[in-house]
Amino acid sequence: MRIATAARIIGDLCGKGLRENYWDLAQMVARFGRLARPENRAFRGRVVRELGWYLVSGPAPIRGQARDRARAAAQWLFRAQDARPDDGVAQGYFPCDGGQAWRPSYPETTGYIVTSLLQFAEQYGDTAARERALRMARWEIDVQMPSGAVQAGTLVPRERQVAAIFNTGMVLDGWASAYAATGDARYGEAGDRAADFLVADLGEDGHFQSHGTEVTMHRIKTYNCLCAWALYRHGQHRHESRYCDAAVVAVEAAVAQQTPRGWLRDNCLTRPEAPLVHTIGYALQGILEVGVLAGRSDFVEAAVRGAEPVLARMKPTGFLHGRFYDDWEPAGFSSCLTGSAQLAVVCYRLHQVTGSPAYRTAADRLLDYLKPLQALDTAEPALNGALGGSFPLFGSYMTAGYPNWATKYLLDALMLQDALAAR
Repeated sequence: MRIATAARIIGDLCGKGLRENYWDLAQMVARFGRLARPENRAFRGRVVRELGWYLVSGPAPIRGQARDRARAAAQWLFRAQDARPDDGVAQGYFPCDGGQAWRPSYPETTGYIVTSLLQFAEQYGDTAARERALRMARWEIDVQMPSGAVQAGTLVPRERQVAAIFNTGMVLDGWASAYAATGDARYGEAGDRAADFLVADLGEDGHFQSHGTEVTMHRIKTYNCLCAWALYRHGQHRHESRYCDAAVVAVEAAVAQQTPRGWLRDNCLTRPEAPLVHTIGYALQGILEVGVLAGRSDFVEAAVRGAEPVLARMKPTGFLHGRFYDDWEPAGFSSCLTGSAQLAVVCYRLHQVTGSPAYRTAADRLLDYLKPLQALDTAEPALNGALGGSFPLFGSYMTAGYPNWATKYLLDALMLQDALAAR
């Protein structure tokens, strides 16, 4: 990293304000204090190991092992479901946050985990994974809001629920997959209610409007275009063209946010001037997949324009910084592992769509770098099979823990790598 870039990042970190910096520091100190607890011995070992890797040269990439690691990731998602008293999936495992390490069930990501586990079940003949995925899909119906929307954040009582467009789209993704797999009308009808909410929420400018309570309130969230993929798929399954038409409008609005350098404006949870690779991955996947389904080569080309500059910033080892400014200079020191896994998925799909071997090579490099960051043999089962939020683990994204969506996207990438290797 250039000295000027490092100074820019530090300046942004220090410029947040005295109060915010104080609370960030206080929270970090508290987490390090809890790290010393005896019950966190295994997690502490992972923290120390990954910090060592980060300070030296990073972990040695691991080639192969995709199928075994996919099974480990799926098993961790099973444990995350079993950690909660309902059939949802715990938001993640965060042993240094105080209180229970397993967080409450998270409707948003449980929704698209349904799709991953149904794919896993089909690819590997795993009936247990299929049954778990359908239990998740039925639970999502139980907690769906009367409006058809899905609530923001982790599960709360109905009187405290606030609708969130992105969460609704991700659960619609799961229902679309469950309906395609079973033909069960319950999933189709729940999907209709969610799709109707999405269509009604689409503004005249093509952007969704109801962002919920868990993100900074900027008017546009470009990554919401990932909802369009679920909306288009559901429209196809239900033979309802208005859903597909709305999906195309949403992606057209997202593509209009792209600068000539491929960067997408207003594309972050909290910092639109420096989006996470996580939300870059969301946006690129939505643009690409709707482009494929709708036969829109301009969407596919936009996904290529957005992916190429990120890939150009990837280290030869596969390390990728977690945020980027609009000139594609890094905007953070740590890596957002969810984003790296998502970008691997996008690259595998670009390889399948365009036929270019360069995208498969890039995806392999990203994924092979993530594999050693997936613990397999610690003394704490809650760690095994999971992917952390950041590298190192005390980095800035989902600090000191394992959000379930990181492991979901790792699983998706591993399944794609394994399927390509089998051809």
